[in-house]
Amino acid sequence: MPKMKTNSGAKKRFALTGTGKIKRKHAFHSHILTKKTKKQKLVLDHTAMVDKTNVDSVRSMLCLK
Repeated sequence: MPKMKTNSGAKKRFALTGTGKIKRKHAFHSHILTKKTKKQKLVLDHTAMVDKTNVDSVRSMLCLK
């Protein structure tokens, strides 16, 4: 049986932490930044963890068990 392929988009967007959680970046921080407040842009700049409801689907895209 052939090897599973990692989803190319997912491997660019997600990263594993040392404890096994999955990090993600916030959306809406790439363009049209002039109308967003400084506070909003500051919050969007930080990384967040993938929600527990989406962890299984992200792990399958990354070919993690």
